[in-house]
Parts: sequence; C-alpha cells; structure tokens
Amino acid sequence: MSDPFWQNIFKSDRNSDSHIRLTIQQVQIFKDLSKRELAAIENILHTRKYLKGETIFRENTPGLGMYIILKGEVSIIGLNSENEQVDFARLSDGDFFGEVSLIDESVRSATAITTSECELAAFFRDDLMDILTKTPKTGNKILMNLAFVISRRLKHTNDQLRHQSGEYHPEVL
Repeated sequence: MSDPFWQNIFKSDRNSDSHIRLTIQQVQIFKDLSKRELAAIENILHTRKYLKGETIFRENTPGLGMYIILKGEVSIIGLNSENEQVDFARLSDGDFFGEVSLIDESVRSATAITTSECELAAFFRDDLMDILTKTPKTGNKILMNLAFVISRRLKHTNDQLRHQSGEYHPEVL
C-alpha cells in the first residue's frame, strides 16, 4: 500500500504543463521562449481571481504591468470626446492587456472591468526589469515581442482611423 503523503511530495509535474504555462506560451509577448524560460515566467506571475463586475484598473491610474486572462472575460472601456462610455475591446481566455505599462510609466489610457468571474495572471514592470538584469537574453526576447505587439496594434489603430476618416489607402501601407 502506498502512502499518499509521500506520493504528493515527490510527485513530478515535469511531464504535465500547468494551465498557466499552457496559456502563457500562447501569449505573443512570450513567443519563442524555451520551456525553461516559460517556467521562470510562470514562477513570477501573480495570479488572482476576480468577481464579475470587479475593476482591475481604472483610467488615469498608474500602470504597473500587464494582465493575461487565464479564465473569464474582461471589457476595456473608456470615454469618448462626448464623455460617453465606449467599449474598446472585449477580451477572453488567453488574451492579454495593459502591456504598454511594461515600458511606459504613464497612467492607464482605459479602464478594465471583468464581465464574468475571472482568473488573471499579472506580469509587472519590476518583474521584467529583474529579468532584463538577471537573464538579458530572455528579457530582450520579451522586449522584441512586446515591440512587435505594440507596433501591430498601432498599425491596426492607424488603419481604423484612416478608414473612419475616409482617407483609407491600403496600397500606401
């Protein structure tokens, strides 16, 4: 008869990836990281469960890091020029938001609110700075991926603005 106490102590999870690792390996910012690098990221992520309708962060508050949705749905909202609430994005499992705050210490440009019960993983700027100091190769991979994501989102926003203004010229892009 085996003792479950000892089985739990020596249980190895090396062959079974955690839910967090399976999610973060799909996040563009962590693209092309090795299993070892992903495990290191997983160990520094801060996870938290949120209730439906809970505010994750508010517009004009300091941005400290980005969030990855492990489970649930989040709305990114803000105010338009007429001071009316606008839904900028609806995000769900595997999506991430707030990534600009990893490199920019300015205030948040929108508010994030849960639209269902959620579990989120937070990756903070201080954690990224530690990675850059301790393992620069990993940190640089993350920064390059971050630059790609921000660039892609900026281009998408520019395309939307051009299209809305009637000056959309896809051949110029």
